[in-house]
Amino acid sequence: MYANASSPFDTYRKNNVNTASPGKLLLMLYEGAIKFCRLAEMAIEESNIEKRHNNLFKAKRIIKELAFTLNRDVDFSEELGALYAYMEKELTLANIQNDKQKVADVQEILEDLKSSWESIIN
Repeated sequence: MYANASSPFDTYRKNNVNTASPGKLLLMLYEGAIKFCRLAEMAIEESNIEKRHNNLFKAKRIIKELAFTLNRDVDFSEELGALYAYMEKELTLANIQNDKQKVADVQEILEDLKSSWESIIN
């Protein structure tokens, strides 16, 4: 197989993202951040520093994207922005301190937000 060739799964995933509604994209971002937090927790349990760092970095990038795309005209956007900043800070500290609980706390917040958005979107 060619090195640059996409697998059928990659093509499906790209099409899924490209055709998703804004609400679905939002939920996908939350799902990704939650997944990377879970992977970071597992890495902490395994004492795998590189895996921990990479997954926390990915989770933080998603949270930054969520913060960047906030509609600042909506009433609760300031509070949500502060919550995103808090989660970013906690993931940074979790990485420095190798703190599984901080990752779990952020993951719980992300799951609650995802659940709330699912209720609104559906």
